[in-house]
Amino acid sequence: MTKLFFATDIHGSDICWSKFLNAGKFYEVDVLILGGDMTGKAIVPFIHQGGKKYQVTLLEQEFPIANEDELADMQKRVRSRGYYPYLTSPDEISELEKDPDKVTNIFLQEVLKVVQQWMDLADKKLEGTGMKVYCCPGNDDMDEVDEIVRSSRHVILAEGRVTSLEGGHEMIASGWSNRTPWDTHREEDENQLKVRYEAMTSQLKDPRNAIFNIHVPPYKSGLDEAPELDKDLRPVLAGQALKPVGSSALRQVIEETKPLLGLHGHIHEGRGTTRIGETLCINPGSMYEQGTLLGAIVALGKNKIENYVLTSG
Repeated sequence: MTKLFFATDIHGSDICWSKFLNAGKFYEVDVLILGGDMTGKAIVPFIHQGGKKYQVTLLEQEFPIANEDELADMQKRVRSRGYYPYLTSPDEISELEKDPDKVTNIFLQEVLKVVQQWMDLADKKLEGTGMKVYCCPGNDDMDEVDEIVRSSRHVILAEGRVTSLEGGHEMIASGWSNRTPWDTHREEDENQLKVRYEAMTSQLKDPRNAIFNIHVPPYKSGLDEAPELDKDLRPVLAGQALKPVGSSALRQVIEETKPLLGLHGHIHEGRGTTRIGETLCINPGSMYEQGTLLGAIVALGKNKIENYVLTSG
């Protein structure tokens, strides 16, 4: 029997990454799998006010910082929520407001710096444990992330590959999604996704025993319901109107291939399980901003799922 732990959409949260690395020992599993969207969404400027003083605005609330201890505490707080603290000055802020490209470059620099820190932490924590960790950057993760993950000694980049796991299971993996309103880094049309999936499924030796680690959930699976947006990207009916936004190409490939297990994310509110035919599909959801790691433990036997449970911690 193979026992795995799956989490996804941790969006730059240091706390969630640390919890994920500890999950192998804590839950006594054989394999750790991280779904897409590793990286955070925004920089939080720490604006120097002279001396050791800074001004920080986090979630529309202002925080004055008076000394080095308060600075370190606030940086940790920002990182725990998945944002990137950036020490700057009023003059640089004025310059950045006129130069969006420079802002983009600073964001990229901060994101990649943290991803490298994460890989270094993984290599340190997992040394000698024998724990296998598979990672698949998602649609919100820029391409440059892949090279850093690939350089890790203990974290395996799974994107686009068929990976053999213990117990005779094969896993296909992809962080690409169908089109979103936000034009993210890794998204494409459904016909392109179908080609991407079939390039991997065609290599499977035992499709019925396979795991589909695909960031986007299948269309109309109940795991893909997100607030409907109007033309200005504002939630309809204060977010109470929901619509399915998953991939129809993925649903078709699941129906045709009939894998044992689907591991999905992308829709943070979509926590739950469902079945498409005999395939168990799981979206553990995400609460990264609260520092809570949502996940799923799945025990796999030959051609069957022994048991599974959604976790929160």
